[in-house]
Amino acid sequence: MGVFAFCQSILHAVFPPEIRFAVAKLFNRLFNCFSSYCYFDITEIDGVNTNELYNAVQVYLSSSASVAGSRLSLTRALNSSAFTFGLSNNDRLVDTFRGSTATWEHVVTQRQAQTFSWRPLPDEKRGFTLRIKKKDKPLILHAYLDHIMDTANDIRRRNQDRLLYTNSRGGAMDSRGHPWESVPFKHPSTFDTLAMDPSKKEEIMADLRDFAEGNTFYQKTGRAWKRGYLLYGPPGTGKSSMIAAMANYLGYDIYDLELTEVHTNSELRKLLMKTTSKSIIVIEDIDCSINLTNRSSKKPSSEPPSEFRAGAGPDDSTAKSMTLSGLLNFTDGLWSCCGSERIFVFTTNRIEKLDPALLRSGRMDMHIFMSYCSFPALKILMKNYVGFDDGELDGEQEEDDGSLKQLEQVIDEAEITPADVSEVLIKNRRREKRDAMKELLEVLKSRVEKKIAGSASAAARKKSLNEELEEEEEEQEKRALESPKDGGEAMDTCNGKGAEKGEEN
Repeated sequence: MGVFAFCQSILHAVFPPEIRFAVAKLFNRLFNCFSSYCYFDITEIDGVNTNELYNAVQVYLSSSASVAGSRLSLTRALNSSAFTFGLSNNDRLVDTFRGSTATWEHVVTQRQAQTFSWRPLPDEKRGFTLRIKKKDKPLILHAYLDHIMDTANDIRRRNQDRLLYTNSRGGAMDSRGHPWESVPFKHPSTFDTLAMDPSKKEEIMADLRDFAEGNTFYQKTGRAWKRGYLLYGPPGTGKSSMIAAMANYLGYDIYDLELTEVHTNSELRKLLMKTTSKSIIVIEDIDCSINLTNRSSKKPSSEPPSEFRAGAGPDDSTAKSMTLSGLLNFTDGLWSCCGSERIFVFTTNRIEKLDPALLRSGRMDMHIFMSYCSFPALKILMKNYVGFDDGELDGEQEEDDGSLKQLEQVIDEAEITPADVSEVLIKNRRREKRDAMKELLEVLKSRVEKKIAGSASAAARKKSLNEELEEEEEEQEKRALESPKDGGEAMDTCNGKGAEKGEEN
């Protein structure tokens, strides 16, 4: 060992690193010439972006690793019920495709210490190495990679592990280049449980189906494969439940974009680039998130429209902020085409506050009004919360005591939201069905009475205000009629005084 160490030191002193590197490179080329295999490296991070092929290979190998692997890494996501198998560090797995053998190796190495970097990188450098025979390369390589991508997508759909993403760090990225944080999405809302008119639900579901199956149509017409939905209406009408039902119906992930955490248009573009296909990008309460007021309601000015900027104020710091133009390009500009099969959903309680440019077709293609609870929606809520079936609600199996008809008569006049109806039914879910129906009927009737009383008091206040205005107008007219007389008397007094002074003179 001493002789070996002495020879190694002499070798390093005689031969510089450049010569040693050239010799190692020459031996590597000779080895590759005589070797019957070729190698492909698939790294986790490709420059600044995440390598989607790496994630697909990881999902693809997890299905066979649980059977063929001898040393595995076992993980379980937070709040998830599914276990994920994966290759351990520097472990190998053999796969077969079309009679050819492919060997996968999970390579994990320590990254060298960084002196300075705009974006911190993870301490470990991860990647997969694929080894196949040279004679099989032109036959299976592209088909094998396509098979991996398709299989990984099918596994994700089967597992039903949809995710809910948020940008709590604004546009800043973590150590692996991800600006989004995610949790498993397990919202139980579906179109079957959604309190809405059935015909309207069928229309929305048909539109979603046409979008999900419209890849050929969008390519033929030269349009980006995306669609926008605007959900507007009073609070408590089920806008968030509608978004969850859309995600569960299509099997898409949800990106909940918090605009108050985004400071510049550049950060907004970075967030868009990091979203995946088959996803729903949501901006809730867009009229409250940032100050995007209607341009038509503003007076023209030569100065830049500060009301279009997020957090606009008198200081100069708002010059580097997110603008309405950036949001429009986010939904319908060139940057909106950097992905496919994505849905944009905006929600608002006051649609009149939004700029018309944000609402036009191409950005928000379908406007869905989330109204107060109607009678068909009320029947759905009664089925969900109290346990009524279709026969009971239609009055075919049991005799109706008139409560259902009275509910149908007062539900529209009450102008109650589905959230308020659900709260009443939740409190009475352990009571008898008819008792819960009567309790709901009393709540609706009291609401109608308050509404009538409020409208009557408003009419009385308006009448009294009109009478006060009429009295003020009459008093003003009397003052106007009396003012000429007072003016004439004042003139006579002045003339009399002038005559007296003349006589004295």
